[in-house]
Parts: sequence; structure tokens; C-alpha cells
Amino acid sequence: MKVTNVKAYGTEAPEKDLEQMQIDRREPTPDDVEIDILYCGVCHSDLHTARNDWGGTRYPSVPGHEIVGRVLRTGDKVSRFKEGELVAVGCLVDSCGTCPNCKKDLEQYCENGFVGTYNGKDKHLNTHTFGGYSERVIVDQHFVLKVPENLDPAGVAPVLCAGITTWSPLRHWNVGPDSKVAVVGLGGLGHMAIKLAKALGAHVTLFSRSPGKTQDALDLGADQVIISTDPEEMKKVNAYFDLIVDTVPYVHDINHYIPTLNVSGTIVLVGYLGPLDPLLNTAPMVMGRKSVAGSLIGGIAETQELLDFCGEHNITSEIELIDIQNINTAYERMLKSDVRYRFVIDMASLKKA
Repeated sequence: MKVTNVKAYGTEAPEKDLEQMQIDRREPTPDDVEIDILYCGVCHSDLHTARNDWGGTRYPSVPGHEIVGRVLRTGDKVSRFKEGELVAVGCLVDSCGTCPNCKKDLEQYCENGFVGTYNGKDKHLNTHTFGGYSERVIVDQHFVLKVPENLDPAGVAPVLCAGITTWSPLRHWNVGPDSKVAVVGLGGLGHMAIKLAKALGAHVTLFSRSPGKTQDALDLGADQVIISTDPEEMKKVNAYFDLIVDTVPYVHDINHYIPTLNVSGTIVLVGYLGPLDPLLNTAPMVMGRKSVAGSLIGGIAETQELLDFCGEHNITSEIELIDIQNINTAYERMLKSDVRYRFVIDMASLKKA
């Protein structure tokens, strides 16, 4: 297969900084869309993959799965997209398409393993996939999304990961005008959860460990903030919530949130992967038919639904725009939670380099 060499930013090893490099992109197949990347969001997963924190990173690694750009050209079988159209690519670029989950538009749970936008298996070039920290990307049309033109394209980028990660549980648990929803953690995911739950009509609460984020939460649309370290505050919301979206990305105690769930309520973990510590106390769960659940991103149809919803309600992420030459500094700041609330790379900075 013919390839084209393009500029990108990536790393050759876990201990090395990201730097400019050249990568190969395939020439578009009949089912492909070639995209000129305008903006790419920066996700914690990018950092973890680049530094091999989870193991299994294939090098050279080019992260980036929050991609917004314009169509450069399309394959002969592509009819949904045209040159110049504003489009997006999220965390997935392929799946088997034949398993029961794929047939239900749940590609994120593909039984044969979805193909990630980076560090996945590239069946065309027999190597691994490279992400959006690059000039261009070529993606099968099924995994390309339409972006409403009324939205700021830079602010749309984090919607492809942070947005869909919180939208999927909100939709699965049928959040609407009668729902009482709480969000744990006010970061990249948490601020999107507040915006989206509020736009769905829910009464929205932020759980915070300190009052410092109260005004931010209210500005984003939260109806109230509960200080989770204050027992009296927590008593106010005993048996209150239908759904708690927990976005915290590290080990933390979820036991003191469970009494705030209503009968049949659910706390869904979207930020942390791994064993809980301390152990989960099942007594309040059994006594109130309460659930602890997990949720990944959404499938392609659900992500398109989210983008359309954001277009209707003028919702984008709160971002700090950076040049790609500052990505290593951004990673260090991200580790310190020194961003409000998501970095997005202006890819013009790479094209000019």
C-alpha cells in the first residue's frame, strides 16, 4: 500500500519527551476519509500511553484521540462526507463490525477488541496506529463524525473523549428533567458531566473536597455544591441522588457517597481503572438496591448524538489552547491539575514548524 510521510509529534521511549518526527499515513482506500487536523485535545490517556504507565505502549508513540479537522479528500465509496466539511475522530478508528456489540453500535465494547486511534493495530499498514498529534489522519468513514458548524472547533475536541465518557452513562441511565445527578471531580470529565447533565434538564450537584471550586461549578451550571469532607453537608443529600458520575482518576474511597444514592441509585466510575481501596462496603447497597457500575466511552452513533446535542445547546469544553511545541510542559501541568479544564493543541503550530 502506498504511504505518505507527514509531520507529527511523538516519543521513541517512555522516558523521552515528545518531539517532532515523521510518520507514514496510508493513501486513502475507497472507504476512507482524509482529514486535515486543525485541533487535537490532550487527554490523560495520551500521557499515560506516551510514558507506558499502563504497559503495552508501542513506539514510536504518537498520541491524540480528540481530533477535529476538515475533509481533504474521500475514497470512491464515501458519500456521507465532502471536501471542506468539519469533521471529528474520537478514540476509535476501527472494530470488527460483526460481533453482537458492534451490531448494537457499541463498538467501544467490541468483543474482538476495538482499534484505538493510537497504539492500536493498523490492519492496513501492519503496524500500530498513530494519533492526532499530526498534520493529517486517514480514517474509515464509519468512524468519522460530523461537527456542527456553529461550534468552536477547538472547544469541540475534548468532547470526543471527556464529553462522550460522561455522556454515555448519562444516556444509559436515562438522565432527564426529573433526575438528580451528582458529579465527583471537577476536571476535564467532571466539567463536561455538569454541562451535559444540566442541558438534559437534571438537577446537578458537584461533590467537592473543598469550597475552592464552588463558584466554578455554579458557573458551569451546577445547582449546588456539597463539601464531601463535611458530615453535615453529606447528611443534606442522604438518599437523594439517582446517579453519581465519579470522574476521579485515582484510588479513592467511594463508600461515603453510596448513602447519598436513592433506592435503586447508581454510582458509575468513569475515571479510575483498578482495585478500590478501602474495600467496598456492600451493606448500604443491599439495603437500598444500589449499584456500583463502570462505563467506557460511547460508540460512534452515540458520539454523533452527543455532537448533535452539543450543537443544539451550544456546548463545548472549557479549554486552554497551546502550540504543540509546548506539549511536554502541558503534560507536567496536567499531572498537577494545572489546567482549566482541558488542553487543546492548535495544529497550525506543527504545520508551520
